[in-house]
Amino acid sequence: MRPTLSTTGGDRGKTSLFGGDKVSKASYRLHAYGTVDELNAVLGLILAERDVPEELKEQLHEVQKDLFCMGADLATPLNKSSERVVRIAESDTERIEQWGSVLEGDLPALQKFVLPSGCRAGALLHQARTICRRAERWLVHLAEEEPINDQSLIYLNRLSDYFFLVSRAVNKAAGTEEKEWLPE
Repeated sequence: MRPTLSTTGGDRGKTSLFGGDKVSKASYRLHAYGTVDELNAVLGLILAERDVPEELKEQLHEVQKDLFCMGADLATPLNKSSERVVRIAESDTERIEQWGSVLEGDLPALQKFVLPSGCRAGALLHQARTICRRAERWLVHLAEEEPINDQSLIYLNRLSDYFFLVSRAVNKAAGTEEKEWLPE
């Protein structure tokens, strides 16, 4: 007997989007929102870390909600709008930009590239940044094939910058030195 959440609908490599369309599980759309889901899961790991200051945990929790919203946004083609779907908005991006500006003002100016490192939470935030960039690339692929909510792409672009700043802030709060990349 299988769990009730298992519908068997995807057993042949297809899945249904909000609005009823069936698509391949290998489609750009599925890669995009699957990578957003992966990013959200990594944020769950980061939120379990002790080195993350409470204010940043609150921000990251808000980002998790945004990413859940983005998953629903991406699972609903623009021509199949639904009352139940809340789409990523410009105000969501502005919030990320404001947080990033505050963080950047509290950090020493970068003189060189830094390697992904530091305390565990700082390193995981670098991993989140790279997953975010991959999600962004999948969204670009999708946008080349069909219309998407342009704010999703803008949001992810800003979000990866935000994760870089949060990693630096977490490493600073933990007293962990950033390792600079020095060309040989």
